[in-house]
Amino acid sequence: MQKLWRNSGVNYYKMAQSNLKIQQFRANDIVDNGGKQFELGKSWCLDFFQIPVEDINPIINLVFKPLSEKHAHLSDYRIELKLAEVTKREDRKAYSNSETGRSQIKDFFIDKLHLKWPDNSEDYFAIMDTNSTEYNLYYIPQLMYENFISFFKSQDINVTTVAGNHLNITDKNKILQQIFYGAPGTSKSYTINRITRDKEVIRTTFHPDSDYSTFVGAYKPTTDMLPICNELGEPMKIGGTSLHKEQIVYKFVAQSFLQAYINAWKMWLDGTPQYLVIEEINRGNCAQIFGDLFQLLDRNDAGYSDYPITADKDMQKQLNEAFKEIKLPNEKVSEIDSMYNGKSIAGKIFKGELLVLPNNLYIWATMNTSDQSLFPIDSAFKRRWDWTYMPISDAGKGWVIEVDGKHYDWWDFLTKINDKIASTTSSEDKKLGYFFCKADKDKIIKPDRFVGKVLFYLWNDVFKDYEFNNDIFNDEKDSEGQEHKLTFDKFYKSDGHESKVAEEKVELFLKNLDVRIVSAVNKESENTDPDINEVDERGNTDTSRYSINGIGSYGKCRAPFEAIKMFCSENPSLSSSDVVSRWLSLGVKIPNLIETEVQYKERTVDSKDQKLADKSKIHILTDGTTVYVSNQFNPERIQDFVNKVNESDLGIHIEKIRE
Repeated sequence: MQKLWRNSGVNYYKMAQSNLKIQQFRANDIVDNGGKQFELGKSWCLDFFQIPVEDINPIINLVFKPLSEKHAHLSDYRIELKLAEVTKREDRKAYSNSETGRSQIKDFFIDKLHLKWPDNSEDYFAIMDTNSTEYNLYYIPQLMYENFISFFKSQDINVTTVAGNHLNITDKNKILQQIFYGAPGTSKSYTINRITRDKEVIRTTFHPDSDYSTFVGAYKPTTDMLPICNELGEPMKIGGTSLHKEQIVYKFVAQSFLQAYINAWKMWLDGTPQYLVIEEINRGNCAQIFGDLFQLLDRNDAGYSDYPITADKDMQKQLNEAFKEIKLPNEKVSEIDSMYNGKSIAGKIFKGELLVLPNNLYIWATMNTSDQSLFPIDSAFKRRWDWTYMPISDAGKGWVIEVDGKHYDWWDFLTKINDKIASTTSSEDKKLGYFFCKADKDKIIKPDRFVGKVLFYLWNDVFKDYEFNNDIFNDEKDSEGQEHKLTFDKFYKSDGHESKVAEEKVELFLKNLDVRIVSAVNKESENTDPDINEVDERGNTDTSRYSINGIGSYGKCRAPFEAIKMFCSENPSLSSSDVVSRWLSLGVKIPNLIETEVQYKERTVDSKDQKLADKSKIHILTDGTTVYVSNQFNPERIQDFVNKVNESDLGIHIEKIRE
């Protein structure tokens, strides 16, 4: 017998089996949001764990088993999965039983495995019974999925998969009509682009002037070569050759919908999908734009329009011409007609008389929740779409805001300003996503871009109706001790005939928000250290200088950074984790010699050290990842560092060139 879970001191058993269950991550599983909970569906609770419905707060004991060296240090990490009472849907949510306020399993996914949404939306987790009191937990990257299943099946283990309440990549591709919605900058368009890469895509953007003619098609003036006619309307000829000239004519021009519709039916026989992507769908008047096409959005179980509509005469001509080369086999004609009670629908579709959306035509759209007041979408229209929420999450890019010689953490800023937006407006609509403002190639958001895009949005679209009462909008007190508010114009100052960002005011706003400083701006030159003479805690001057592989002249606090920087440039294929591992293996006697960005953030997240940003330097690798290098070297530490580097096989040699 196998003990599986406990409840109120009572142990529960079932007969030993070799079962493994796999599920793709849902947004709630790995979104760093206290309001979203990890949960297990009915098939997990009743079929896999066989937990009786009446049981309250069962506890599942999990043991992590890594599939890669990257996670080897987490081998046998134990997680207590405490489940709540069963819901009406017969699923169970995980209790918050960790210091962060999340469940332990969610803590593990986010803080230990460093998973985030949407980066890991195509990855999986698996749980396997072990014929003991514990279950094995696996993390399966999408690229390992097929091999993982094949291996366990080869071991005569019963493998099952579950879709849960999320949408995996295959499920998303099967949804014919869906709207990706969320705050600005939450990767809505990026997600669609990723799913539809290498697919047939026609894209359009709705705006307040969009209408049926710009979406479907209409007569438009164009030019064509036409015969020159005399006053009797007869073509003029020279010899036997008719004369022609380019003239303005009106022709029916198909727009994005009709283009996608025609392409979809042309590719229908071989099953090739056609995507029509509508950006900013709620910025247009959907009722006016779709018109009678609205009825086509009702699809049957096979994916075709339930209710065909009649095409107008102009559209019929266009479609009849486009489909004239298509010859359907009889069985395909019957396949279509059988869905409409045997009526001759297929023939009318390809003559252009009837419009029916085929099952390979996907209509996907994006919607910023902050724009939903432009043209409210009525409930009848909403019901004909699946809605995919794109949550705000840390994309892990390591972006920073550069202000007044300091780098402020972009994600920390987003977290704190979004909290203020939610508490002030009582709404999620105006929040900012990670990609609301994009950094440059060096991962830096410059002051002018930050003010012009982010602060302008906050002052003019978010807080303008709330009188800026929060303390984050406080300006410095004047000479008489009077308090004033940071108005938007204070973020600029006159510079001749142009305006310049007042960085001290931007920094004041960031300090009001208590945004974390990650580093000071590194303005040193490539080969020299501007602080030629370093002074220690006792006031003694250190004039020693070091070269790296015969290059440069650096003080003892700068030399290690330059050595690691040179190593990275000579080994561009190494990841930040690899670089950190290689240098830590030297055993240099200094705390936090080198750290990945994740390690640095974990260590410093609750730090109150005002000089934290000055205690390390940042280097960005060729793959865009970041390492943090300590500059806290005294004479003993630098000597230990130099000795161990020169004895290693890193390909770096440090020489003391001045005492």
